[in-house]
Amino acid sequence: MMTTLNFHHLRYFMEVARQGNLTRAAQTLAVSQSALSTQIQTLEARLGHPLFERVGRRLVLTEAGRIALDHAQAIFDMGDDLLTTLRVGSGRRHVLRVGALATLSRNFQIDFLRPCLGRPDLEVVLTSGSLIELTGLLRRLDLDVVLCNGAPGTGHADGLIAHRLARQPISLFGAPALDCRAKTPAEALRTHGVILPTGASNIRAEFDALCIRLDIVPNVVAEVDDMAMLRLMAREAIGLAPLPAIVVRDELDAGSLSEIVRLPGIEETFYALTFQRQFQSPVAEDLIAAASRWPDLAETRPVAR
Repeated sequence: MMTTLNFHHLRYFMEVARQGNLTRAAQTLAVSQSALSTQIQTLEARLGHPLFERVGRRLVLTEAGRIALDHAQAIFDMGDDLLTTLRVGSGRRHVLRVGALATLSRNFQIDFLRPCLGRPDLEVVLTSGSLIELTGLLRRLDLDVVLCNGAPGTGHADGLIAHRLARQPISLFGAPALDCRAKTPAEALRTHGVILPTGASNIRAEFDALCIRLDIVPNVVAEVDDMAMLRLMAREAIGLAPLPAIVVRDELDAGSLSEIVRLPGIEETFYALTFQRQFQSPVAEDLIAAASRWPDLAETRPVAR
């Protein structure tokens, strides 16, 4: 019975993972295919988990295989450190793979990641995209966590776990040059144009519903699908913008935007999505636990006057 990991087993395993094919990996390693297959089976027996599954003609990593590959690469990286620098205590670097909705507030993303930023033992890989793209990567175990501002709808949530992190009210924000002194949403919307997120946004749907309740047809001066651009256009005094305060935190601190009036009944909720899997990222779990303790932000910032 093997009591310790064999570096040859790990090297062979990494090559099969890279090639996705026993024959090609055996040719690269200059060993017979049967010998390579035996080495992989021995490693699987030692670890107690299958490392590959066959998909068509390819060998694809299982969840345990992906974790084993991360560890194997770290082991060899650490060996390279020893040979090239003799640096004591270089340690093994973990990788945290985070997906974030392309339109999600950058300030929120930084707040979520802040507890782990700068750790010498951790590399953070951040990927942006649509919710469908990111949840697909999450299901394939290419991401550890996805940050978004909406839970997946019915039919798209299979295997996904939505961790609610925080909610924030939506207000109308405007540049000082607009000199908006409105006391109510109706007054603000009747006297100033608005810059709106596109119809795919949760904020837009709730904003449209509010306008129906108020019997107002807003003067829409621009529609954008990116919160960063919406924020920049608001700074240019093109119109008022409905946003959560976290998106314009820097502008509020600098005085380039101010909160005009809060929009009743409209909130943005932030989520972290994970996938049901046997091996969760402990770093992602720690970050979710920390963010879940954030206070709801409904009453944290009074409207500036």
